[in-house]
This record gives sequence, structure tokens and C-alpha cells, in this order.
Amino acid sequence: MRNRFSVGDTIWRVILFLWGLTITLPLIWICYLSLKTNPEFMQDIWALPKTPQWINYVNAWNLLRIGPSLLNTLYYVGVSLFAGLFLITLNAYALTRIEWKLRKYVWALIMLGIFLPGINALVPQYILMSDLKLTNSLTGLIILSTLGESAFNLMLIGGFMQSIPKELEESANIDGASLFKIFYRIVVPLSIPGIVTVGVFRFVGLYNNFIGPYIYLSDAPKWTIGVAMYMANKQMEYGANWVTLCAGVVIAMVPCLIVYMFFQNQIVEGATLGSVKG
Repeated sequence: MRNRFSVGDTIWRVILFLWGLTITLPLIWICYLSLKTNPEFMQDIWALPKTPQWINYVNAWNLLRIGPSLLNTLYYVGVSLFAGLFLITLNAYALTRIEWKLRKYVWALIMLGIFLPGINALVPQYILMSDLKLTNSLTGLIILSTLGESAFNLMLIGGFMQSIPKELEESANIDGASLFKIFYRIVVPLSIPGIVTVGVFRFVGLYNNFIGPYIYLSDAPKWTIGVAMYMANKQMEYGANWVTLCAGVVIAMVPCLIVYMFFQNQIVEGATLGSVKG
């Protein structure tokens, strides 16, 4: 029996190792492509660069507008992330921990949003944003991303809050704690794994968001990283500066890799606890 399990474990390890290679090898490949010259790229895309061309990163930062667009993205993602997380956490608390009329019906109605494709709201959202003069504005994009809550994120954080013993709130209430004090002193700290998990997924979603910024931002100085990379790719139709584009791709990957390295343990913990508690 033990040998059978060890063989099965070995098979799974090999499968996971091969799966990991399919993820890491393209990243390594794009990194050394970004250090080539264009003639080297055209001659053999698999060969290592003879001399690393770090100037490609400078060109990507300046010529392809990766630098300004990355700063725009960090501003857009940072404000949308923290403001949106606060609203999602506050709404989850109101919908799962506070008793009020029609609460269950409102919760069920919100959960129906999981089955509705977000693309359906694109036209009415654009008309509303246009009427409010919020198009072609990073601030308008932040407002739209903050108020457009995800039903799935609300469900995930709500699942963590529902697992908190009600007696903790009752004891704090007897001691004279206000509703908001119970929220940020008891409920929020106990829901941190779920909040961090939602925060990381929300960061990745906002950082990789392309449709929204592409539709609402028309001026190049306001582009986010997704739009800038798309426009840089379009430029390759008229000039084959592929190594600079590869350098831009590497720069664009860095923020997501940093966030994942710092919060990978919290992501695994949050996902595991969410599956048990939800």
C-alpha cells in the first residue's frame, strides 16, 4: 500500500513539475529575448544573447511609454484596490453579520450577479460615464472600478465573516463597543486571510484590465499598462523592434510577480480556509 502511494505521489510530482515548466520556461525565454539585438532576434530566437542589451529596457520605458503607463496603472490600481476592498468588506459585514429586513433577499439578488456576464453592463456604463463627464479620466475609471463590486469577492469575504462566532460581537456589544468598532476591531482582523486573498486577485484583475481603460481612456498620457502594451504591439506592424517589446513585457510582469512573492502564503491560506468555511 505504501509503495502504491509513493508511486502515485511521484507521478503527481512529475506532472506538477512539467506543469511548472510550462509556466516558467516562457518567462525565462522572454527575459533573454529582451536582452538581444534585433538582428540576433531575427537570426535565431532560441539562441542566447552574445552581449546583454540593457538599453532595450530604457527604450521600452521611454519609446513605448511603458514608464508613464506603469505609473498610471499603479495609481489606478492602488486607489481602486483599497477603496474597493473597504467597500466590499463593509458591505459583506452588513449583509452577513447585521440583521435587517429583506437582508437574505438582497444577498440572493447580489449573488445572481455571478451568473451575469460583465460585458452586458458595458454599454449602459459607458453612457452613464459619458453623461457624468467621467470618460478619458483615470479618476472616472477609479470610480467605476471601485463601485463595480464583484459578487464573487463579496461572497468570499462574506463566507469568512459568517464563520466568526456571534458571541464575540455580543460580548463586545455588552462592553459598550459601537457597531463600527466591532467591525474594525473584531470582524476585520479575523477576516484578514479572506481580505488578503480577495485583494491579491483584485490587484491582478485591475492590473490586467484592458477593456475598461481601452474604452474610457483616449489620450496616450493617461493609458494604463494594458493599453500601452497593446499599442506597442500594434507599432510592430510598421517597425520590427521586437526586443524592445519583449523588454516592455518583462517590465509589465514585475509588479504582479512582486505581489505574488510577498502574498503567496496568504493566497494559499485564504483559498484553503475559504473552501472549508464557505
